[in-house]
Amino acid sequence: MPLSARNRIEGVVKAIEKGEVASTVKIEITKPAIITSMITKEAAEDLGLKAGDKVEAVIKASEVMVSKD
Repeated sequence: MPLSARNRIEGVVKAIEKGEVASTVKIEITKPAIITSMITKEAAEDLGLKAGDKVEAVIKASEVMVSKD
């Protein structure tokens, strides 16, 4: 399914918790992915980022959609 969204990470559903109105879907990522982040120069300098550093990517979004072919 073609989408304009670029922050797509493939995975496998491991668990579903169904509530009265919403469901929580646990997805295990199955292949390596590269996440590209654009941050300010000041933020990169404050963090002292360099290639090889171990970091955590925090995705700030109001929702995470799930698609299935």
